[in-house]
Amino acid sequence: MKKYFPLVLRIVVAIILIQTLRFKFTAHPDSVYIFTKVGLEPVGRIGIGIAELIAGIFLLIPRTAWIGATLTLGVLGGAIMMHLTQLGIEIHGDGGVLFYTAVITFILSAIILWFYRTAIPIIGKRFV
Repeated sequence: MKKYFPLVLRIVVAIILIQTLRFKFTAHPDSVYIFTKVGLEPVGRIGIGIAELIAGIFLLIPRTAWIGATLTLGVLGGAIMMHLTQLGIEIHGDGGVLFYTAVITFILSAIILWFYRTAIPIIGKRFV
C-alpha cells in the first residue's frame, strides 16, 4: 500500500491538471471569463495551461515528481489566491467546484512533494 499510494496521488493530480487543459486551450467561455476578470486573457490562460501540462508530465515521471508537485503548488496557489481576492469561490453558479478542486489538488501536491522530498537536489538529503 505504502509503495503505491504516492503513485496513485501522482496519477490523480496529473489527471486533474491535464483534463482541465481542454477548457484553457479551446477558449471555453468560463475559462475566458475567469482569465479576463483577472486581466490575464489570453496569454495567462495559455501560459498557465502550458505550465499545468508540464507539471502533469513531470508528476508522471518518478524522478521529476518533486518538480511537478512544486510547479503544481505554485500554479494552484496562484489560482486559489485569485479566487479568494478577485473571483470569489463560485464562478457562474458552479457551486465552488473549481475552487474546491484547486484546494484539494494543492493539498495532494503538497503530500506528493513530501513523499519525494529526498529527491530534491541539494536540500533533499537533509530530509533523510
